[in-house]
Amino acid sequence: MIHIIPAIDLIDGQNVRLTKGDYQSKTMMKRTPAEAIQFYSQFEQVCRIHVVDLMGALKQEAVETSLITELKKQTQLPLQIGGGLRNKETIAKYDAAGIDYFIIGTRAITDIEWLKEVVSEYPNRIIVGMDAKEEDIYINGWTENSGITITDYLTQVESLELAGIIYTDINKDGMNQGPNFEKTAYINQLTRHIVIASGGIRDKADLNRLDKEGITQAVVGKASHQAAFWEGIQ
Repeated sequence: MIHIIPAIDLIDGQNVRLTKGDYQSKTMMKRTPAEAIQFYSQFEQVCRIHVVDLMGALKQEAVETSLITELKKQTQLPLQIGGGLRNKETIAKYDAAGIDYFIIGTRAITDIEWLKEVVSEYPNRIIVGMDAKEEDIYINGWTENSGITITDYLTQVESLELAGIIYTDINKDGMNQGPNFEKTAYINQLTRHIVIASGGIRDKADLNRLDKEGITQAVVGKASHQAAFWEGIQ
């Protein structure tokens, strides 16, 4: 059974969704962040909740720390937090607030030596956010091409004690067209790390297909806000 990780994306304390990472495409979700936390916590197949500080990702520093700290108090499920985690001080602050997993994108991609230090301090609690178009990994809120390919990057982090790697095909994100099944399965074969599918997951059929490809966890964004998605999911 594949585990679902529903997403809550934050801008100015509000629960939003973007399309292809475009901040101009912001759409408000019907549930507040607190309401979403309560809603997702009722499903057995939800293993944890994915919370992203979108302005933190853009500004390269955590913005929503106070709200995220409050959200953590409202569920027994683990939280994985991303957006603006660029230094050990921010991670330590979230750690003190009881946050379980830390998603690091840009700096994890561009500064491997720093990533090694962080992983040594928080073994099996760091999740790398690997956001890509084709083979190219993008950084800084998906606004810049890092110049690093997926294959080269995986080689560099293979020995680290990561909690997982979230692979997002940027061109699929928010498009309601399904994830990049083939690429996700390919990446899963390239690494020993847990590969967490993300971007474009629509329904239970998509989850079943990922499950057949050997994927054990999936972040679900826009679809997780729809009642129809949860029909038949326990």
